[in-house]
Amino acid sequence: MTAPETEAENRQQHQPVLLHETIAHLLGGDAGHPDSSATGVFVDATFGRGGHSRALLSGLAADGRLIGLDRDPDAVAQGGELARQDPRFSIHQARFSALCQILETLGVAGVQGILMDIGVSSPQLDTPARGFSFYADGPLDMRMNPAEGQSAAHWLNAAEEGEIAQVLWIYGEEKHARRIAKAIVGARPLQTTLDLAGVVADAMPKPRGAQRKHPATKTFQAVRIRVNEEFDELEQGLQQGFDALDIGGRLAVITFHSLEDRKVKHAFRQLSQPPKMPRRLPLRHLQEQVPGRLVCPPIKASVEEQTTNPRSRSATLRVIEKVRQP
Repeated sequence: MTAPETEAENRQQHQPVLLHETIAHLLGGDAGHPDSSATGVFVDATFGRGGHSRALLSGLAADGRLIGLDRDPDAVAQGGELARQDPRFSIHQARFSALCQILETLGVAGVQGILMDIGVSSPQLDTPARGFSFYADGPLDMRMNPAEGQSAAHWLNAAEEGEIAQVLWIYGEEKHARRIAKAIVGARPLQTTLDLAGVVADAMPKPRGAQRKHPATKTFQAVRIRVNEEFDELEQGLQQGFDALDIGGRLAVITFHSLEDRKVKHAFRQLSQPPKMPRRLPLRHLQEQVPGRLVCPPIKASVEEQTTNPRSRSATLRVIEKVRQP
């Protein structure tokens, strides 16, 4: 998946980010040569267009199993094609918060590895009808599942100015949130992506010098996160994903902006570090009671990958291993 900050760079064939590093940490081996005989059950919780799933399948043994999840019906349709080609794979339309329910329905008691590639995918950005792009005109939708919940237009045209400003500030870290929210309310009803992008651009102070990012970047990010309840889903996905792991299983998460990464970092820290206690107390055994172990420091894309796939520049991979039951 990818972040909206680099949307202009995504008008190219979709390339999964940090592919070798992710597969190696989930299946074993090294970044260039992951284990090609891994057994057990694995989950790709963000199938997208299947780049990571295909790489995982190439490293699984004949009796291995890969379960794919995605909210997007287009991604699920793509997954259906892969499922027809490889009986080890199955695809299911579901949110992160339904992960444990899906596994229970499939009769899976524990898994060896889970991948979560957070954010919006390149195909979603590149399809104007989905309403994610501020570069192409389309309906102001932004839903990862168009059949579920409120569209961006519905929410923006009904929400109070203060609520819009709060969403832009919290989910987009937009310092001009109040003036943008006021401009949005004054321009309603908004119907298309270019309606919103134009309102935001007109509301922003005139820049000094050239702009690297589109002025609506943070606003689109914030509205998308609000419409899809992405942070609530991420928190539930991290908890359910870790709970679903067998001992020795790993959860790998790729994020594309600081807000997502902060949540993953905090969740992994809680799972891998004992609670802070008063100094000089004999509590060293607490270190042995934590359920998780950080497998590696945060991983960024190599210079080579950033050169060939510019959108990988903002990606961060974190991996945690389950060492005991909570």
